[in-house]
Amino acid sequence: MQDAKLFEQMLGLKEPWRVKDVTLDLSGQKVVVEVEVTSGSEWAEEDGVQLPVHGWEEREWRHLDTMQFETIIRARVPRVRRRKFDEHGEATGWSTEMVAVPWATPRSRWTLLFEAWALRVLQASESVHSACLLLRLHWESAHAIMQRGVERGLQRRNLEEVSLVGIDEKSFGRGHDYATVCNDLNKGRVLEVVPERTTEAARTALQCLGEQQARKVKAACLDMSPAFEKALILELPWAVRVFDRFHISKLLGEAVDKVRRAEHKALTQQGDETLKGSRYDWLYDPAKLSEERLGRLQNLLEADLRTGKAYGYRINFYEFWSCADRGEARLFFNTWYQSAIRSSLAPIKTIARTLKNHLEGLLNYFSYRITNAMSEGLNSAIQKIKATARGFRNFRNFRTRILFFLGQLDLYPEPH
Repeated sequence: MQDAKLFEQMLGLKEPWRVKDVTLDLSGQKVVVEVEVTSGSEWAEEDGVQLPVHGWEEREWRHLDTMQFETIIRARVPRVRRRKFDEHGEATGWSTEMVAVPWATPRSRWTLLFEAWALRVLQASESVHSACLLLRLHWESAHAIMQRGVERGLQRRNLEEVSLVGIDEKSFGRGHDYATVCNDLNKGRVLEVVPERTTEAARTALQCLGEQQARKVKAACLDMSPAFEKALILELPWAVRVFDRFHISKLLGEAVDKVRRAEHKALTQQGDETLKGSRYDWLYDPAKLSEERLGRLQNLLEADLRTGKAYGYRINFYEFWSCADRGEARLFFNTWYQSAIRSSLAPIKTIARTLKNHLEGLLNYFSYRITNAMSEGLNSAIQKIKATARGFRNFRNFRTRILFFLGQLDLYPEPH
């Protein structure tokens, strides 16, 4: 009896709920708390409406451990009949529903306290696997708890401050499986993840904003993907489109690498291995190179190499982003473009034409100095989630995990 009263107080039970019995299973390291409702043919709702009991259902919930013992709450929960009414207020029949219990949310297999604790452990743990070991949960249960938390968080999410968004892509599975990620550049959070990287995928991702909030978006950062650009024109035609400077840098780096590969092949045929093993020397930011690599790059630049000339166009373009305003940037680009287009370096001429065709999107950077650097940081976090999980069975699980860790959502259940 003392155990029953103790658990009633711990669970905060009030009439008509009470603890009927507490069973300790030493060998199974488990405590089972049996809860019952006072018998009767009617159930008193909180608003005072008396509803007839239609039946009973046996349910179990995982609760916080009692010392080292796994604790289970077991109860027979009444099912009640409730009148159904049409839009004119006329009775149309009866519906049957289970009475809400004070210690758990509907359709949950865990108490409110356990679910809240599990969410904290999952967010703080290095991996979901390690959290499962601490919580003594199967990974499917852990994922279900995360899914419920994400659903609550999305319902509560406030998007009123979203005025700058980023659209980016992220590999999902092996090969060429990609996802489209929509990010809030104001708060550094993931707003939505959609399979594939098509126009329709990007439109779906942007639609998470809702029509009213979408009209408050001032600018969007994206790479020069035609699919993403078309999606923004269709969904946010009023938003300024800013092409990501880091994506531009990547394209310039790829152009340099094409020149290097062609030149390395030609030199190798002549027995010259000057460019052997130098790929990353040309691709990395000089400021991030080690002293050894930087010295090697300087030696390469002193040689009369086509790769060195291509590298010069890439490095010179950095100054574009340092221009004071749109007008100065346009003058700089025109000078850079005229030099690049007159070069004998086909990959550099190709990227120069591409940038010219997208010049207005580049110049928009000087109106809204936004980049997808934050998105790249989120992408790195997504990559860590993928690596830790060692793959996902389906895209839904992938999306849940990303929004759970990177969506900045209010995940926790509210106490009754």
